[in-house]
Amino acid sequence: MSNEDYLKDISEIKNLMSKSSRFISLSGLSGILAGIYALIGAFLAYRIINEIKLEKHTLNRFFLAYDSVSSLIVIAIAVIFLSVITGVILTQRKAKKHNEKIFETSSKRLLINFLIPLITGGILCIILINKQYFDLIASTTLIFYGLSCVNASKYTLGDIRYLGFANITLGLVATQFVGYGLYFWAVGFGIMHIIYGTMMHFKYDVAEKK
Repeated sequence: MSNEDYLKDISEIKNLMSKSSRFISLSGLSGILAGIYALIGAFLAYRIINEIKLEKHTLNRFFLAYDSVSSLIVIAIAVIFLSVITGVILTQRKAKKHNEKIFETSSKRLLINFLIPLITGGILCIILINKQYFDLIASTTLIFYGLSCVNASKYTLGDIRYLGFANITLGLVATQFVGYGLYFWAVGFGIMHIIYGTMMHFKYDVAEKK
């Protein structure tokens, strides 16, 4: 057996090990649709906030009143629900093409490592809402979502870490622009997801068809 054959065998073994330890069936299209849902949600939130007339504040800035929070929470839950359902459906369809099960060891590791920072951030957001620190919600969600992506990247496509880094950076910058969180939220969850999803779609989904 030649050296080229040995190298080829080693490469195949590495690929098999990578597939067994990483869940590679994430759909780029689901990222695009999640970004679109987020932008629609941000627009609806803007309409709600823009109707609030508070003294000493211009309507060009986003200051939340307590009575508007319930409506914004409903919008956020709807965006999350649609994103999750879309992601599960498209990921399951792609997993079948790869002969993967959507719930196996690698996907469970991915889910657990993604949820730990996300749930922590969610609890912190509930505390912030209870304390009426509404202007910090957007930055907090961006930071902890970014941490979730980075933490989960070890068990899926490594490219997702860049989405995480981008959201962490946006979240930290958003803390310095209190009152403009919705803009950062729209960029992080909307535009960044669309860019990431498009890149992943052409890099993996389209490439597989060629």
